[in-house]
Amino acid sequence: MAGDRIGDIEVPTHALHATEKLDGRKYDIVVMLQPTSPFRKPDQVSACIRMLVEGNWDAVWTVSPTDSKSHPFKQLLIGEADELDLYDSAGAQIIARQQLEPVYHRNGIAYAFTRECLMEQKTIRGQRTGALVINEPCVNIDTEWDLELAEFMFSRRQTDE
Repeated sequence: MAGDRIGDIEVPTHALHATEKLDGRKYDIVVMLQPTSPFRKPDQVSACIRMLVEGNWDAVWTVSPTDSKSHPFKQLLIGEADELDLYDSAGAQIIARQQLEPVYHRNGIAYAFTRECLMEQKTIRGQRTGALVINEPCVNIDTEWDLELAEFMFSRRQTDE
């Protein structure tokens, strides 16, 4: 299953059904590891699963802090006549970055969710979804620029070892 129109729910649902049929058993937890995160570490995945189980969450996602320059209140829209507008009018009240509440973004390192979340709630972001914050630099490859950044980071790691 691949393509621009395949969502995050279809792939793990299909994988769970196929694996359970093949193995003849039911699984309680599903972990989604996207191939776009080449620098993920085993301890990050383990921490995500541990948080899911110990916190009795429906799902846990790994996330990274978003740089204040990319904060939603600093985002802009360009209208049909090239006029500039705020994405969110609350941004007009922001004078200094210190006023911004921290926001986070998916980093693609790991998603863990219960079978019930996937099959009953039909989502990978359940009613109770926890965030495992990863403060280390990571790359989620979605663009050519992301690939170049990953190659740069890989070359830096090679020279540091």
